[in-house]
Amino acid sequence: MTTELLTNAPYIAAGVLMLVGLAVIFYRRNLIRMLMGCSLVESAVNLFLVAMGYRHDAAAPIYTNAEAGAKMVLPTVQALTLTAIVIGLATSAMMLAFVIVIHRHYGTLDINEVRRLRE
Repeated sequence: MTTELLTNAPYIAAGVLMLVGLAVIFYRRNLIRMLMGCSLVESAVNLFLVAMGYRHDAAAPIYTNAEAGAKMVLPTVQALTLTAIVIGLATSAMMLAFVIVIHRHYGTLDINEVRRLRE
C-alpha cells in the first residue's frame, strides 16, 4: 500500500497543483493571482511530464558503462519539459506586462472592475 502511494506521489502532487492552480484562476478576481494560478498549472504539467518519463530501476541517458539492453529514462520528456519551462517563463513575462498595462490604464487589478469600466 505504501509503495503504491510513493510510486503515485508525483501524479498526486501534479493533480493537487493542477486543482489549486485552476481554483485560483477561476475563483480569484485579481489579475496577479490569476497569473500565479497559471504558473501553478504550468508547474503541474511539467511535474506530470517528468513523472511520465521516469522508469523505475533505469539509468540516466548519458554516457555510462551500462550493459547493452539496460533500461534508460526517457530523455525526450525531459527535453520537452525544459522547453516548456522556457516558453512558460516568456509567457508569464508577457502576461505580467499586460497586467501592468491594464493597471496603468484602468487603475485596478480586479477583473470585474475592469470589465465594468470597459463598458
